Amino acid sequence: MADRVIFHVDANSAFLSWSAAYRLLVLGEREDLRQIPAVVAGERFSRHGIVLAKSIPAKKYGIRTGEPLYQALEKCPTLRVVEPDFGLYTACSRQMIALLREVAPAVEQFSIDEAWADMTGTERLYGPPICAAEMLRERIFRELGFTVNIGVSSNKLLAKMAGDFEKPNRVHSLFPREIPEKLWPLPVEALFLVGAATAGRLRRMGIGTIGALAGTPVEQLRRVLGKQGELLWNFANGHDAEPVREVAPENKGYGNSVTLARNVTDTGTAHRVLLGLCETVGTRLRRDGKTAGCLAVTLRDGDFHTFSHRRQLPGTTDVTGELYGAACAAFDEAWDGKTPLRLLGVQASKLAGERYCQLDLFSREDPDRQERRARLDRTVDSLRCRFGENSVRRARLVSDAGGQGGQSRARKNGAAGEPARTFYNLPYGHISEI
Repeated sequence: MADRVIFHVDANSAFLSWSAAYRLLVLGEREDLRQIPAVVAGERFSRHGIVLAKSIPAKKYGIRTGEPLYQALEKCPTLRVVEPDFGLYTACSRQMIALLREVAPAVEQFSIDEAWADMTGTERLYGPPICAAEMLRERIFRELGFTVNIGVSSNKLLAKMAGDFEKPNRVHSLFPREIPEKLWPLPVEALFLVGAATAGRLRRMGIGTIGALAGTPVEQLRRVLGKQGELLWNFANGHDAEPVREVAPENKGYGNSVTLARNVTDTGTAHRVLLGLCETVGTRLRRDGKTAGCLAVTLRDGDFHTFSHRRQLPGTTDVTGELYGAACAAFDEAWDGKTPLRLLGVQASKLAGERYCQLDLFSREDPDRQERRARLDRTVDSLRCRFGENSVRRARLVSDAGGQGGQSRARKNGAAGEPARTFYNLPYGHISEI
């Protein structure tokens, strides 16, 4: 069997690049955000003021992804700040994946801005792997207007590691024969799935590089880190037999959360937020033909302390009203009624197929009520799919501005007669559903 050829394709500073491409190619702006100190972040005076993406010139000021916007502005007072546009980002992501599927026999999306492509057996079509990667990189820039890094190897892990080498707009290889030279000298934090906590434990063991990790007896790693230790040892040695999967593995749960512009300090407001979150979760469950048997709420206070509380359902359901009832009950049990909250989240788990409910012999509730609620939810889903997310809204949520979110002022105010570039005309979805 021929050696596999796997590409890892990663959009460079995706959110910023996609915003820059849209502003240049559609809005007709002359300034390229990628060439100046610029970031994508939420409203300057809101709680969403976190740097989501940065340009290379911004990076030179020490600006980091994930830091508060006010800190980034202190480092660079002339920093250009643009609002995130998740509808645009979803459209760009879909078009990138569509282009990859035109080229590769199998494509697996890993996140909104990166994917693996199995290019095994395509040498006669596109030439040697590096030449094929260069062709793909140039085509993405020519047709979609943004740059990517492409890692080339014989498995998914090494391809991803190669794609993280020098950026932007580069092609790098990391075949097994290149591991001692290119992979092992890197700090252990650079290895896929090694976070800060794990890196700290490894360094306390005297393991500071990926090469040192590769040379450590696997039994020693297993004693300290359990199964994760064996996994990281395999990664450090370049071992990965995972195929490129066209079909994503099934969700083990469905969740949604929101960071609030103002602290929640009363139960009524919290319940309205939970209703909006449960609507999104319920819609996604119904779309995928799933029901949930457990509902959990997540709460985060102003000091970033996070806690959650679960509630077991009497059966499984995809009905928004029942999910909402469980969320409110779990929230009321978890919250002390005093601590201001900056984030609320809902997670549905213990998934099943068809809906069922354990009836209470002593309950006076109409047993057909659940089915009527389910039919109503399906009707609302159908109307929203046909006429748009805001075509039908619950009365309790009508006054909530920006409930759907995601579209920037630049696109809301975009001029008529935009060029018919295909990747900007795709139907917009939600980033959390990618």
